[in-house]
Amino acid sequence: MEQQHESGDEFQTYMLVVAHPDDSEFGAGGTVARLTEEGKRVVIIQVTSGNKGSADRNANPDQVAATREAELREAARRLEVTEVVFLRCMDGEVMPNLDLRERVVRMIRTHRPDVIITHDPFRPYALHPDHRAVGLATTDAVYPTARDPLYFPHHLAEGLEPHRTAEIWYFGADQPDKFIDITETFTRKIDALRAHVSQIGDAEGLEERMRERAEELAKDQPFDLAEAFKVVQMRR
Repeated sequence: MEQQHESGDEFQTYMLVVAHPDDSEFGAGGTVARLTEEGKRVVIIQVTSGNKGSADRNANPDQVAATREAELREAARRLEVTEVVFLRCMDGEVMPNLDLRERVVRMIRTHRPDVIITHDPFRPYALHPDHRAVGLATTDAVYPTARDPLYFPHHLAEGLEPHRTAEIWYFGADQPDKFIDITETFTRKIDALRAHVSQIGDAEGLEERMRERAEELAKDQPFDLAEAFKVVQMRR
């Protein structure tokens, strides 16, 4: 198994494509903190605004979405991420169709990431349909769609050139092969997660649970706490 702890000095721009506000922090918050500390550019593409993410049956979905967008902006600020884009797809109704693929391709051609970080759509028993859909649509957007000019040629007329992304990093993977040392950025991950008050409340027990998971991921590594990814290289 490949065991890596550096984020990858050759890469400068990282783009996260995630289904719901808080997914980026749960899946890769410590890694994002490391990247921004290293001076890397990080962009978050937020596919839904989580407008159905409330246990209150009387909640207004538009207000839920507004709250969750504000929480994500604050979490991003705590991680020193300055670029957040909301696609505002409907929570719980995301499909890995051509429309979503075009929107992700547009983001790839606009922001031109070296690495894309997203949900692993191939993990056995990945239960949330939005997570699967976002991961699959993003994968389909990276190769070959964003790379080749005959896909969505109207982008060319808008000045959006094809782009070749070097790697996809899947979080939540069943068999990860890249382990990022988040020992020094773990507290920033937790701080960012605490911004999502509507989802975690007073965050009782959050740090303990996240630390236990990070320790488990780092058990065979030369550091204490980790986030883990399955890497697919796209250099063809």
